[in-house]
Amino acid sequence: MSHRNDALRAARLRVGWRTMETAASQLTQHGQRLLADAHFTVSAQTWRRWEGARPGWPPEETAIVLHEALGRWPEDLGFTVPRGWMRPERDREEDVKRRTFVSVTAAALMPGPAASQYVDPALIGYFQEQLEGHYRADMFLGPHDLIGTVSAQYQLIDKLVRSASGETRRGLLSTGAAYAALVGWLYQDAGDLAAAAFWRGVTQEIAARSRDPQLIGYSLVNLAQVRTDLGDGLGVIDLCEAALADSDRLVPKVRIMAMQQQAHGASLTGDRHAVDQLIDAASGLLAKVDDHLPWGNACRRTPGYLEVQRATCYGRLGLGNEADSLWTQLVAGVPATARRDRGVYLARYAAAAASARKPDHAVDIAREASAIAVETRSARLIRELLSLKRVMTPWQDAPEGRHLAEVLAPVTEGS
Repeated sequence: MSHRNDALRAARLRVGWRTMETAASQLTQHGQRLLADAHFTVSAQTWRRWEGARPGWPPEETAIVLHEALGRWPEDLGFTVPRGWMRPERDREEDVKRRTFVSVTAAALMPGPAASQYVDPALIGYFQEQLEGHYRADMFLGPHDLIGTVSAQYQLIDKLVRSASGETRRGLLSTGAAYAALVGWLYQDAGDLAAAAFWRGVTQEIAARSRDPQLIGYSLVNLAQVRTDLGDGLGVIDLCEAALADSDRLVPKVRIMAMQQQAHGASLTGDRHAVDQLIDAASGLLAKVDDHLPWGNACRRTPGYLEVQRATCYGRLGLGNEADSLWTQLVAGVPATARRDRGVYLARYAAAAASARKPDHAVDIAREASAIAVETRSARLIRELLSLKRVMTPWQDAPEGRHLAEVLAPVTEGS
């Protein structure tokens, strides 16, 4: 008979917390961000008790933090369920998340003017180097652990912009827009489209203040990304056409961003011809990307960037065989460091395999995607896996459907 809480221990190891001390520290940090409460603390001693034979029962807010961090409620983590326990209502969970959003959003709404100070131009390079590190960390960690850090740095940049002048101010505005866009992306990846839209709006405001046509185009593409997740194809096309209205003034990278996003809009409206036309035109510009702008560099970092967009659009259009063929080539080139992106690609690959009437292959592909979803807690990846379930509906009562349900159980329960 076991004298320890094996369910909690397994959940801890699944998210990479190798020791109970690490788990206590990570849960403390997660809770402080989630609850916007600097006093929230879980000690190593408390965690050791939880993994013991008599784990007791955590307070309600701690239960919510455990659920957000580990993807399980306490009754599924080996805790002793008290009489009358009911999971927090959805509005209680949403209240916690809203508090976090309000706390993070304060970074964009700091009252001013700030006290005047000298702003060294070297700070622009400092923040740009930090930004590149955040992009890399996002690929490793997913959104939840970075939102607080990146928004706090945005707040500092905003404060410095209020004192800077000339080229230093313009450089900080450009960098600040990149930080605001990243916060928006992190919220979008976390599944909070309202918060994402707010931060995309902050990006657009900074772009308008900078009067930089590159930044204005970038901000419009950012807004189009949210419209894509909302399934509003015509809205995506409107925003991308606005970005490209004066395309002669745009550097190749911004034009590529707008064209590939417009292709997503075209796929949402069922226009396969426009998808290929836009992706092909963007591909012709890739070799010309030579700017030093600190944002929008996915086309440089991501192997097969535009073919990834094409494969995604084909999947959305229901072109299973074409998408399956593309994903077969693309996933082999995804670096191990791009963990979350690999998970998203695998989920789309699995859906394409299912559309191509290869259900066994789809289940095999989904297995790795599900493991990555547990690690990163990316709402975007989980949404892709839920889409896969729908594509696999014809096999839901067959062995392939039952195997898929087992594979996806850790990330889709309660969805």
